[in-house]
This record gives sequence, C-alpha cells and structure tokens, in this order.
Amino acid sequence: MLMVEDVDLTPNPHALKFILNTKLLNRETRQFPDKESAQNDPFAKGIFDIDGVVSVFYMDKFVTIEKATDANWGQIQRPFIEFLKSFDPQLIPEEKDTGAISDNENELIKKINELLDQKVRPALAGDGGGLEVVGVEGYTVRIKYQGACGTCPSAISGTLMAIEGLLKRDINPAIEVVAA
Repeated sequence: MLMVEDVDLTPNPHALKFILNTKLLNRETRQFPDKESAQNDPFAKGIFDIDGVVSVFYMDKFVTIEKATDANWGQIQRPFIEFLKSFDPQLIPEEKDTGAISDNENELIKKINELLDQKVRPALAGDGGGLEVVGVEGYTVRIKYQGACGTCPSAISGTLMAIEGLLKRDINPAIEVVAA
C-alpha cells in the first residue's frame, strides 16, 4: 500500500512534495502540466481527479502536486492520501528504456546531461522538481522545468542563470541557457 512518509514545502508556494514509502519510478521523471496530459497515466490521472490539482510531477519516491491559487491544501491532502491507499502501483505505466543514448543525441548534450545529473537535478529534486533538456541548437540549450520548479519564479530567473554559469564554466563558455 502506498503511503506518505513526509511532506516537504517547496520554494513554489503552490506546490508540495509528498515523499512516499514506495519507489514509483527507477529512472524516469513524469511531468503532467494539466489533466489532459495525464489521460494515459492512471496514477497522475487519479491525482488530477482531486479538486484543486493543476499539475503533477513524480519520480523515484516522491510526487509533487501543484494546486490552483484559490485552492487550499486541506481540500487536496486528505483525498490524495485516500487515493494512495487504494491505488495499485502496478498500474503505473512501465518505464521506457533510456539506457542507450539515441543516435541524434550528440556529445554536447551528453556532457550537459551528465553535469546536470551530478550538480543540478539532485538539488531540484530536493525541492520537488526536475529539469529536462529539450534541445540544443548550436550552443543554445533549451530546458524545461518540471514539478514545483515549473512555475516557481526563482527557477525561471536565478536557477536559469546558475545553470548557464555552471555549463559555461564546466563545458563551454559560449553556452546560453533558455527556458522552453
């Protein structure tokens, strides 16, 4: 049975990170910015059925829920805990095999992802979020924030500049980072 072990505040005032007793995913992160995007994922779809939920992000052993600005956590937390008690984790769609780098993923993207895995993604996960590299054109890196980071003002400004500084210093001074 899935259970909440802890609840963490995030820098985003409208998002909470729920740490669970069971690992949901081993490698992937899953971001659902709206109810329609979750139709093929029974876990996320069930969370969106709770009134006031506007986005769902999950990975490893945690779920980050973002609420509508006019919703309160009291109306979301109890139904979420009840949903977890009745949800069978076996229903979570199987992870895609991401072990091999695809042919179109070049050496620059590989280096960027390795650095982000070491220095950035763990910190974002600690705040209930994540980060995906959605493309590289020349030395312009397009990233997309996930979970609590998706609508957090500090992610869009300060974190973006910090990531750019890290990539410039450790990979190539010509790199620019933009939010997708």
